[in-house]
Amino acid sequence: MDWISQHHDSLTALTSIGTLLIWLVYAQLLYKGYRRQRRPRLIINRGKRKDINALCIISNMSAEPVFIEYIVAELETSRGSIVMDVTDFERDYFERGYGDQGEGDEQHEPDEIPDRVRDNTRQGPVQPGDFLHIGTFQNIVRRMARQAKIEMQGFLPAGDLEFERLTIQLIGIYGPEDLPMGAERSFTLRAKGEQCDLAPQTWDTKHKNSRRQRHRLRDKLEQLNRSPFTVSPTLQESN
Repeated sequence: MDWISQHHDSLTALTSIGTLLIWLVYAQLLYKGYRRQRRPRLIINRGKRKDINALCIISNMSAEPVFIEYIVAELETSRGSIVMDVTDFERDYFERGYGDQGEGDEQHEPDEIPDRVRDNTRQGPVQPGDFLHIGTFQNIVRRMARQAKIEMQGFLPAGDLEFERLTIQLIGIYGPEDLPMGAERSFTLRAKGEQCDLAPQTWDTKHKNSRRQRHRLRDKLEQLNRSPFTVSPTLQESN
């Protein structure tokens, strides 16, 4: 007790410093938890298979819903690249019941159209822990090749043209935030005989969540909304 009495001031200072350090650590943990909850996180991955027939799956691992505005695919080839808006599924007009009604076909009233539009687009909110798919990578590649007038032989392009990489880019709105967020992931395409392997270039999805990146995404989003953009090929003619 005498020792404590003699060093009372030093012990009080050390106790105060220790308490301050504990509160700083606790505040840091609270701040990290807050940032983790406020940080949007979308995962782009392949499902069911590991080749070009795999499903392109988008999962929302954020704490709040993410509204998907655009899904843009970029196909890099040996002679340039193709950029295409793949937000909507490519469906046959008559297959979905919007064409002329044949015998025995069910008639659809106009008020049913919104549900059918919902079946044909992937624009909309994705709830936390939920996922969606935009078809197989093969369908995306073949759709882009068809729009760019590239002749296909099975899974691969005809002639000396080679597919090299496919990048899926997402632009969306996270919860109550004003600026858009982005995510992208690239997959290497490797011809293997008459088949085509698909391998992600990175182990995780790349996110664009910094303020500068989100301002750039806002500008890109405004440009996409103003233009009738669907597909933009920049392919060079073969020699």
